Amino acid sequence: MRRGAGWWAAMGHRLSGLALAAFLPLHFLMLGRALGGAEALDSSLKIAELPLVKVAEFGLVIALAVHLAFGLRVLAIELLPWPARDGLRLRLVYLGLAATVLVGIAFAVSVV
Repeated sequence: MRRGAGWWAAMGHRLSGLALAAFLPLHFLMLGRALGGAEALDSSLKIAELPLVKVAEFGLVIALAVHLAFGLRVLAIELLPWPARDGLRLRLVYLGLAATVLVGIAFAVSVV
């Protein structure tokens, strides 16, 4: 069974939502720890410098970009009148992917 770009975009939206739901509580826990004073902030900043944490933060930014781009696609499909052709929808999928890649590159450049 061949799956189209729209199906993959929908799966990307769902999976990025699950990734955000799993990761954001950990992220907020870390931010909450940093509010405990200067010592707690320093220990949180040391943890934030670990390579695995930087990779996880990169993943968070990518998940946010994917979820936003494909969420806007879902809103457009639901709220805008669409012609019978699928070419425009396919371009929206590719536009979402391109926006996600650009956000990821911008974040990676700013972190490094």
